[in-house]
Amino acid sequence: MSLLKEFRDFAVRGNVVDLAVAVVIGGAFGRIVTSLVNDIIMPPIGLLVGGVDFSDLAIVLKEATVGADGEAVAAVTMGYGAFIQVIIDFAIIAFAIFMIVKLINNLKRREEKATTPPPPTVNKTEVLLEEIRDLLKTSKNPS
Repeated sequence: MSLLKEFRDFAVRGNVVDLAVAVVIGGAFGRIVTSLVNDIIMPPIGLLVGGVDFSDLAIVLKEATVGADGEAVAAVTMGYGAFIQVIIDFAIIAFAIFMIVKLINNLKRREEKATTPPPPTVNKTEVLLEEIRDLLKTSKNPS
């Protein structure tokens, strides 16, 4: 039973739950960014470069053929367009996460500034009394 108790303690620990939430939100965020790239950003870029759809860009290593038995053998290709698409996805996701982290850090700094109490104001009477005290000390102990 101690193994089950240890596993339960591990599974409900705050860090594990936070990580699980982050993975779920990250997955949803990834789909949003993929849609942004595929449906919003890439069509105008493709139009600017002459209507090229990046996902279709590939180098054909071996042409498609028909086998002796009459079955089609698919072409062998390197899909560098899909690779370009993934790089653009990554760049946009990385930039979006950078902006979110920057925003959170700015909010934390503002919160820290707001919660820091102002330095205590010095009462003029107290300053005068401290000066008198210091003068009395120096007059009693001439060094």
